[in-house]
Amino acid sequence: MASGDEIFMDAPAVQNMAKTLGQVSQVLSNVSKVLDMLSNTLKATAFIGLVGGMVVAQFIDAVNPFIIEISDKCEELNQDVMKSVEAYMNGDAQGATKFH
Repeated sequence: MASGDEIFMDAPAVQNMAKTLGQVSQVLSNVSKVLDMLSNTLKATAFIGLVGGMVVAQFIDAVNPFIIEISDKCEELNQDVMKSVEAYMNGDAQGATKFH
């Protein structure tokens, strides 16, 4: 980058991106909770003789950790982006080093 070049950020747009990541994280967290409930219900019905439910419960149990992981990553990105926007707005040149 040549000297004198400046970096600009559309802070409101980036804040909206972070907000969206936070919302995605919350939705995925809620999906995970519902899947846990469904899995437990299917396991209970499998216990009383509906074996097909156990297969679905095993599938849910296999998928759910990935949903939790994506939810956690979205929340982490939400926090990182918000901190970077805050650092940019405060004129902190080191605030975005996580993204370099």
